[in-house]
Amino acid sequence: MKELFACADQYVQESDWKDLALIKFCLCSIGVMIGLAIPKERKKLPLLLAAAVFVVTYIPLMMKLIKIIIQRREQA
Repeated sequence: MKELFACADQYVQESDWKDLALIKFCLCSIGVMIGLAIPKERKKLPLLLAAAVFVVTYIPLMMKLIKIIIQRREQA
């Protein structure tokens, strides 16, 4: 498992924002396909779980971005 994480770290280091954007679009499309496959009467729980994961991951990502923006403005 450590080797897999090391490969993932190297992949990210060798990638630019365009590569990471493609990964995000790929994962989003998989999520859409899974969402469309769920029967209408059972969509509430997956929707709530997806919303929770979104909030829990979005906040730290945006905090990191804001921190970088502030640092760059201070350096300028």
